[in-house]
Amino acid sequence: MTELTREPKPLLPFLEPFYAAVIPLTWPLIRIAVGWNLIVHGWGKVLRGPAAQAINLTHDGFHQGVPLAVLLTIVEFVGGICIALGLLTRFFAAAVAIEMGVITFGLYWGNGFSWLHRGYEYTLLWGLVTLAIALRGGGPYSLDRKIDREL
Repeated sequence: MTELTREPKPLLPFLEPFYAAVIPLTWPLIRIAVGWNLIVHGWGKVLRGPAAQAINLTHDGFHQGVPLAVLLTIVEFVGGICIALGLLTRFFAAAVAIEMGVITFGLYWGNGFSWLHRGYEYTLLWGLVTLAIALRGGGPYSLDRKIDREL
C-alpha cells in the first residue's frame, strides 16, 4: 500500500477495530447531513411557492423570476433527497456547488466573511463540501453504486 492510500496508525492501538468499523460509514454520514440541510432549505421554498420565492430572489438581485425559483427548489429539495440517498449524486452535488458559487461570489462576497453580516462563510463552506461530493460521488453505500451507474 502506498503512503498516500494507507490510514495512519491510531495513537491508541486498541481503537483500530473501532476505526475499521466506522470509517466506511463516514461518507454516507456526510452525504446524509448535506442532503438533510438541503432538504430543509428546499422544503421552505416548496412551502413558499415559486411566486413568493421569485419575489425573495428579486430582493437579492436575481431577476429571473419563477423559472429560477423552480430550478432552485428542485436543486435543493430533490437534490437534497438524491444526495442523501446517493442517487444521481454527482449531478445534484455539482448543481448545488454551482448554486453556492453564484451566491458566494455574486451576492455575499462584498459583505466579507462573517455569515452574521450576510457574508460568504456559510455558502462557501457548503459550496466546497458539495464540490467534494461531486468529485467523490456517492460512495459504496449509495443507490448509484447499487444500480451500478454514476455520472
